[in-house]
Amino acid sequence: MKTSQFPRMHVSFYVRNLGATTNFYNTFFGQQPEKVKPGYAKYILDEPSLIISFIENPERVQSNFGHLGFQVETREEMERRLTVAREQAIVSKEEIGTACCYAVQDKFWVNDPDGVQWEVYYFHGDSEFNDPHYAMEGESACCAPAMETLANERIAKEEVCCEPGSGCC
Repeated sequence: MKTSQFPRMHVSFYVRNLGATTNFYNTFFGQQPEKVKPGYAKYILDEPSLIISFIENPERVQSNFGHLGFQVETREEMERRLTVAREQAIVSKEEIGTACCYAVQDKFWVNDPDGVQWEVYYFHGDSEFNDPHYAMEGESACCAPAMETLANERIAKEEVCCEPGSGCC
């Protein structure tokens, strides 16, 4: 018996400033919201299939829930999106060939006006270990990049900061 798949995911966030939020997401998503009402905006994305809405309510904004992300199909698509994000000055961090979350990835991060972290990444393949840098706790841990820009951080695909068990980190 085959189960039906959900046709589209919906996510909703509370935000402090709807104008700043829509300005950011117009750039990040490359489109205008489908609906804008007082204190509310909704985007409907075809690829990936996502409905995301924002409700202006500063008292309910929460941080540190984790992050959100988009996986792209090709390295070229990741590079294209990175170029656009750089041009719009919204990139907070770049990681090329990193071993994060037991996978080798090329990725970049952006942070919306309320600190919601998004990664856009290309998946090269699984990794047998997580780079020790990403096992750290705090803001610089995997899937929670530091807010400052780390321009042109480049790690060759075949190498990571340490070999497993080397004790270098």
